[in-house]
Amino acid sequence: MKLQTLSFAIFFSVAVTATAINPTSTNYSADQCQGSAMPYPAVDPVLTAFPDSLSPVMINHVGRHGARYASSAKRSNKLKTFLLKADSAKTITPDGKKLLSLVDYVIAISDRKWGALDSLGMAEQRGIASRMYLRYPGIFTQGKVAALSSYAPRCIMSMYSFTHQLARLNNKVKIYTNSGRQNSPLVRPFDLDQDYIDYRKTEPYESVYRSYLTENVPVAPVTRVLGEKFDISKDEAIDLSQTMYGFLSGMSAIGLSNELPSYFTPEEYNKLWACNNLGQYLERTANTVSTVPADITTDLLINLITTTDDVISGKSNEYVQLRFGHAETLMPLLSLMHLKGCYYLTNYFDSVGLHWRNFHVVPMASNLQLVIFKSKRGRYYVRAELNEVPTPLIPGNENIYVEWGVAKDYLQRCLPIDKQLWTDL
Repeated sequence: MKLQTLSFAIFFSVAVTATAINPTSTNYSADQCQGSAMPYPAVDPVLTAFPDSLSPVMINHVGRHGARYASSAKRSNKLKTFLLKADSAKTITPDGKKLLSLVDYVIAISDRKWGALDSLGMAEQRGIASRMYLRYPGIFTQGKVAALSSYAPRCIMSMYSFTHQLARLNNKVKIYTNSGRQNSPLVRPFDLDQDYIDYRKTEPYESVYRSYLTENVPVAPVTRVLGEKFDISKDEAIDLSQTMYGFLSGMSAIGLSNELPSYFTPEEYNKLWACNNLGQYLERTANTVSTVPADITTDLLINLITTTDDVISGKSNEYVQLRFGHAETLMPLLSLMHLKGCYYLTNYFDSVGLHWRNFHVVPMASNLQLVIFKSKRGRYYVRAELNEVPTPLIPGNENIYVEWGVAKDYLQRCLPIDKQLWTDL
């Protein structure tokens, strides 16, 4: 893959006059504005019913780990440092003292658990496993369940929570699990792909993204906790406001109440969410700067295609295949597949929040399921599900059930040209 960049600053437009209505502003709920830290949404079981004329024969699943503690103490420590400085300077406000207590509490309960799957995350995986088994019980008794995960402990524990629940539901199910760095080409390609490593290092989108932050990050929340007389530069305030957002957006994931409304107005947490959302979009999905962020999951998409073919052709009896990775695994994969709501190309980056929303694409425990069905006439069909909600697989085609030959041809065309030419599917 070659890194392709565009000079697109001339297309970027975020300035809004004081009297104009901004058509790209959002009004999402406080829960939605937790973004990719939002816990897994409730699932309507009616949506996943299927016609009697079809029999499920395989499930190909790619999932993100469940809800977890913050990956590190970095945000907590940065917030604490500034709050303690304000306390020493006697400028800290009552809200600041309240936030400092919350930061101390989170640091205490997260001790030796940074990045670890928490009880909510385990419950999310058990719930997905239970619903999968109850919808398609026959699949689990006919063949094997093959599960793999990245080397990250939260992914390993997600896999074990999932497969343990399957065993509780039926201890005759044959389950094979493996985890480790050998699985990185599939579930952690962002660690290995040199083009992508270069993309992240050079950040060809940095100037545009920085302009967006400068225009949109509210600094008033920082003043409300540190005090009006606290000495802080605008750049520091912008950075600290994002740190506050990042810290507070993760509260629900560790079983605490969502505190975004306690420190931000709806307009403020929508703006901070939009900044976070745009950053993930530019770093982790295909965009007009480069296709590299999506192309890193080429091997994973090929794996989904070939493993499905192997089951249909009778070469494999691994009728349930589970993969446990990260948000950074699913965002590029779903973008590579051009799945509805997960792929958006634009030169007007202030519109991203209206069309690509991280809380829709990758909440905690997010997953893609490709469910294969066989008709009474012997034909095979695939139904794509994003977070257990059936969604059209092919752009411009609203059919939920797609004949496998048609789906396979479409998915192959999603691959980079060199992989289409050299990969025998």
